[in-house]
Amino acid sequence: MKKTWLSIPYAIWALLFSIAPIIIITVYSFCKRSTYGGMIYEFTVDHYKQLLEPIYINVFWRSLSLAAISTIICLIIAYPMAMIIAKSEAKRKNMLVMLFVIPLWTNFLLRTYAWMIILREQGIINNILIGLGIIDEPIKFLYNSGAVVLGMIYNFIPFMVLPIYSVLSKMDESLIEAAKDLGATSTQVFLKVTLPLSLPGVISGLIMVFMPAVSTFIISDLLGGGQTILLGNLIQNQFSVARNWQFGSAISIIMMVFILISMMISGKYKSEEGGGLW
Repeated sequence: MKKTWLSIPYAIWALLFSIAPIIIITVYSFCKRSTYGGMIYEFTVDHYKQLLEPIYINVFWRSLSLAAISTIICLIIAYPMAMIIAKSEAKRKNMLVMLFVIPLWTNFLLRTYAWMIILREQGIINNILIGLGIIDEPIKFLYNSGAVVLGMIYNFIPFMVLPIYSVLSKMDESLIEAAKDLGATSTQVFLKVTLPLSLPGVISGLIMVFMPAVSTFIISDLLGGGQTILLGNLIQNQFSVARNWQFGSAISIIMMVFILISMMISGKYKSEEGGGLW
């Protein structure tokens, strides 16, 4: 009985700040829009049909592709880092983990602004390259898809490193020793033992990086200079500039459905791997 009472505050919080907003956005997405952006409570699916226009399909594809690229690069960089941390001594391990956590204490906006200072034409990188005589004129690093991907990688890579590290640090070393005793090479040990056992952490990292990457708008606004429009930017513009809450709600619902499907597929894969491994 006590446990039931303790869950009531959480249930109220979830109802007010999670379930209710989703219901409101869902209702808005099926409403008509007046001439001046007002809400007309008449059922329509025109806003969802509008998403099939080529311009919005391109935005959707661009968001998925940049998020996928940044997620894959994060995985390639984070996995070796997680292995190094997991195999380090206790004191060094804590210090390395702290190095990944400390940037998260800084405001997300400030971290992204810092990259603007580094990448701009009068920034640190261009000044170093010009000073070394490698280039004669500044290179335009900012306001393109590459800068957006770089911002995603920098901001979201801790969410890939930490889950993988968490799994690797709990791995039973006797399994690796047994594989080596049976004559397995280092490559075979990694492919047959370490990698399969670390898949739950990898799957968690993929989800934790891909979801914020596909919905971000601050990074694309600042580092993309408004030239790299993603789904997050499109939703922001519909709510704040175009005053088309109905269309913005429809985009939000589609994004939520897509993310939920991704989580379900990943969760199913993760549970199957977990069941097979243990």
